[in-house]
Amino acid sequence: MIPSNPIYLDNNATTPMDPRVLAEMLPYFIEKFGNAASRTHAFGWEAEEAVEIARENVAELIGASPKEIVFTSGATEAINLALKGIFEGAASKGNHIITVQTEHKAVLDTCQHLEKLGAQITYLSVDSNGLINLHELENAITEQTILISVMYANNETGVIQPVKKIGKIAKKHGVLFFSDATQAVGKIPVDLSTDGIDLMCFSAHKLYGPKGVGALFVKKNIATSVTAQIDGGGHERNMRSGTLNVPGIVGFGKACALCHEQMEFELQILKVLRNRFEHALYQINDSVINGTAVPRLPHCTNVTFRDLDGDRLILEAGNRIAFSRSSACTSATMEPSHVLKAMGIPGETINNSFRFSLGRFTTEEEVDRAVQVLSEIIENHFSERNYGHHQSL
Repeated sequence: MIPSNPIYLDNNATTPMDPRVLAEMLPYFIEKFGNAASRTHAFGWEAEEAVEIARENVAELIGASPKEIVFTSGATEAINLALKGIFEGAASKGNHIITVQTEHKAVLDTCQHLEKLGAQITYLSVDSNGLINLHELENAITEQTILISVMYANNETGVIQPVKKIGKIAKKHGVLFFSDATQAVGKIPVDLSTDGIDLMCFSAHKLYGPKGVGALFVKKNIATSVTAQIDGGGHERNMRSGTLNVPGIVGFGKACALCHEQMEFELQILKVLRNRFEHALYQINDSVINGTAVPRLPHCTNVTFRDLDGDRLILEAGNRIAFSRSSACTSATMEPSHVLKAMGIPGETINNSFRFSLGRFTTEEEVDRAVQVLSEIIENHFSERNYGHHQSL
């Protein structure tokens, strides 16, 4: 059960659906329930038209053509289609893929799978801010390189990679460029007409749409280079078979349209709120904001409380504030964040690092209240520790 009046600051994990998105979707569950692939009657035509309107809205948000949008079940499926599809489709050219140590696990796990199939993968390092070295990237390219995979903005730190420069390097060497833009699309301007990206994934539930639907942008001149990973009917121009999730796609389209309309305003509001939040965090003993020296998403804060029991913060704050620890937890082990580890943050403090991500519905009052909760917990921690220290003396 969710406790009363919690503060939601975990929008990088998922965003609440905008009520306007839900209103757009509802008719397609009951009244307009047709299959978009049914081409012989009005129910199918109605569904197909709704899908194509949504495709136009999705494409407009990122500066693409509607025909370059392939609907999927989410970003993870889109990543698998892009990486595995290019690996198979470009096999005659080579088997080398370049990616980054700080990519999302959906990319890293897929690359590890491809290594078992004979792929050669280069994992680029990052600096203390989480940025790749462009010279290292260019030096890693060989005659066998078929794909560069670099995420647009990091899901843990919000750090934005120099996408346009990466795109120019890829084009210079005739290598395809794929970007996981799941955290960027809808939050900051993404323009594929200038970014030099050939394939890009993103997901509806990260931009106030429904879960279970996403998209892969595939530049029209390389579509034949991507081998489908799901067969059975030739849907989505033979790139992704399966009955389309019409209500989800309609919601995705509406969410993208709203982001397109409101992005500039929201971006500024969120940046002000985030800066207010971070300024207050800086007043807390031994706190460090990670990645502040480089461009970041306007709503994301990754903070390390260097001398704190991170488990205690989760235990005491988790029922009042929704936020994320920068680590991957399993039932048996706790693995330190591979992102922060690659950035050179000491292992003993990684588990004391946390991600707070604001969103469209975050208020100034909630930001201030979250700071108050965190401050009280941390101050109590230091008071108890200092009291125990004096007692031992």
